[in-house]
Amino acid sequence: MDIIFLGGLEIETIIGIYDWERTQKQTIVLDIQMAFDISKAAETDDIKHALDYKTVSKRIISFVEASEFFLVEKLIEEIARLIQSEFHVPWVKIVLNKKGAIRGASDVGIIIERGEK
Repeated sequence: MDIIFLGGLEIETIIGIYDWERTQKQTIVLDIQMAFDISKAAETDDIKHALDYKTVSKRIISFVEASEFFLVEKLIEEIARLIQSEFHVPWVKIVLNKKGAIRGASDVGIIIERGEK
């Protein structure tokens, strides 16, 4: 299976359990890999047979910006579910980085894989 990826996708959102986090947007950074057979798109040179990563990224940005989850665990699961259901992706790997969440650490987050390649 081929892999389409989005790297370093920065999105502002409300995320967190503390009072200040509920009133102030924070930046999350997503790295996403999606399994997708590109052979038909390569053969035809036609976007209708491709996984349009611009459309995928716009949808993820819209979803995350509008969300107000307490836990990054919930947010990352919902992103994976959205990608798999709306874009018919059989496997997805997502790295969610909530930069600055821990003093002294530049990066903190979660990595998940859902589905099968």
